[in-house]
Amino acid sequence: MFAQKLINGSSRQKSLPLLHPLRNFSLWSMKKDPDLEAALSRNRRWIVNNQIKNMILRCPGQAASVKYLQKRFRTLDLQGKAVNWLKKYPCCFDVYLQNDEYYCRLTKRMLSLVEEEESVKDMQEPFYVERLAKLLMMSTNQRINVVKLNELRRNLGFPDDYIIRILPRYPDMFRLVNHTGRKSSMEIELLSWNPDFAVSAVETSALERGCSPCFSCSLPSSWVQSWERFHEFNAIPYVSPYDRARGLVEGAKEMEKRTVGLVHELLSLTLWKKMSIVKLGHFKKEFSLPDKLNVLLLKHPGIFYVSNKYQIYSVLLKDAYNGSELKEMDPLVVVKGKFGELMQEGLHEYNQRHYLMNLEKQKKKGFVAARSGKKKDTSTESSAQDRDKVSGLFNPEERKRFYKVLFDDAGP
Repeated sequence: MFAQKLINGSSRQKSLPLLHPLRNFSLWSMKKDPDLEAALSRNRRWIVNNQIKNMILRCPGQAASVKYLQKRFRTLDLQGKAVNWLKKYPCCFDVYLQNDEYYCRLTKRMLSLVEEEESVKDMQEPFYVERLAKLLMMSTNQRINVVKLNELRRNLGFPDDYIIRILPRYPDMFRLVNHTGRKSSMEIELLSWNPDFAVSAVETSALERGCSPCFSCSLPSSWVQSWERFHEFNAIPYVSPYDRARGLVEGAKEMEKRTVGLVHELLSLTLWKKMSIVKLGHFKKEFSLPDKLNVLLLKHPGIFYVSNKYQIYSVLLKDAYNGSELKEMDPLVVVKGKFGELMQEGLHEYNQRHYLMNLEKQKKKGFVAARSGKKKDTSTESSAQDRDKVSGLFNPEERKRFYKVLFDDAGP
């Protein structure tokens, strides 16, 4: 956007000062992959409606006024009327009028999915414990700020009440610490190291294949130079993100290998194997990430896919996808997939209903037009016949036939 404004600016702004912003802007560019772009766009509507669902559930009686939702639309990056958006998904949201004001509640089918989701969350508790422990084990001092972690809780599949749900049940593993007394400085600290958790997704895959840990690459065969760079990078011994970075020099290839492995592991812990680059950048201190994180990600296009879909820079783990579908789905993703199917069903119903309404309008317009056209055709045809009759009397050939018949009939 910044570069585009400069391009559309005055001729004075098109001179040399333009080169630097464009150069920085180009660092975000990556050839688009239609399948992975489709995966990112498929989640967009789900994320918005999931947030609306949570807003409704937090309201008294689990019913929210449309006015309240309209005020919150800006936080969801939505424009237009909230009631129009909600009516697009009749299978998810029930919009009704009460005391001259519109309200919205979840449909019975939607509430059933909410109950199923909560049931899955209860069964997934051991996996939440493992994910949280892995995050803390990868951090530099085995502590992570709670405010920062809350930004990723939905990416990681954590329930909103994960702190009071998990920490009290595992006092030997986690504890809350606050050295300054400010709420914003509260941290979760790891108390015990579990060696069973200190195995990365790359190492697990290598054990299954019976080979040394290495990254997989997903690039077109025509990208010869990119493949050469990948093989050169992959030849460097793998460094586990759970190993301390002591002895590794900043800027060295071994340090880069560890950082790539750490980002790979962080993404593998998320539900959809993707994350906002901005949110990921908030953990530079905790995970010793480089300042120019985008440069690192774009340097390895065979491992990471960077997209600017919906003007939100995201990084996606390529080896976790087969086309536009996840290779392995977390049980929570399966439930959320049902939510997505319910959304699509409602959207299809909405579109079909509006299509039939528009078709009916067109038929009515077409019937009126046809009637007026028929009258015009009839009057035109009759006038043409009259003209033929009149013109026939003055036609010399027609006159000859007329007189011939007349005289033949008048014979002896």
